[in-house]
Amino acid sequence: VQVTESGGGVVQEGGSLRLSCTPSGLAFGDYNMGWFRQDPGKEREGISCISWSGKSTYYVNSVKGRFTISRDNAQKTLYLQMNDLRPEDTAMYYCAPDLGIWDHCSNTSFSHARLYKTWGRGAQVTVSN
Repeated sequence: VQVTESGGGVVQEGGSLRLSCTPSGLAFGDYNMGWFRQDPGKEREGISCISWSGKSTYYVNSVKGRFTISRDNAQKTLYLQMNDLRPEDTAMYYCAPDLGIWDHCSNTSFSHARLYKTWGRGAQVTVSN
């Protein structure tokens, strides 16, 4: 599986960005997917998940109410709309193309990423104050 993330950039505090991810090498509509982020020197953390149908979503508390995950199965693209960005959101953001096949997301969905052998290059998000 290969993923390509795009849409990162530098924004001021309170600004918005939309990340996109286009995985290849898997049946896009069959898998729950999500987003992780990583600061240098810290572990990669899962921040949002969306089930294969789009009916179930999950967000960690730090982004809840500000970020919105969505997917277009016809276009085979995963999105993360990020609003009201804060300096603490500064990180490299990674797409997770396989977080299970059950039509439900929760904090346990992120554990599927432990099986990943490779990740994409990520999209750098930098928020200045």
